[in-house]
Amino acid sequence: MSFCSFFGGEIYKDHFKSGIYVCARCEHPLFSSRAKYEHSSPWPAFTETIRKDSVAKHMETLSAFKVVCGSDSLKFVPKEEVAGQ
Repeated sequence: MSFCSFFGGEIYKDHFKSGIYVCARCEHPLFSSRAKYEHSSPWPAFTETIRKDSVAKHMETLSAFKVVCGSDSLKFVPKEEVAGQ
């Protein structure tokens, strides 16, 4: 999948704690921390979404998708809090 650009998402570029990344507006689950990998882009990089229909994906460049949900921002939910999601 490569990296995904998000407005303000670069705060999670070097973030590797266990949990999930959700839409900042609607809290829809988007990515698992297990699918996250280190990448040279300024945005977080993931190999896959939690579900195939988690987001709409639009090619932004040859190696980047613009991920669309209710917001262009990510929110991280720590593993300990995921059960409540």
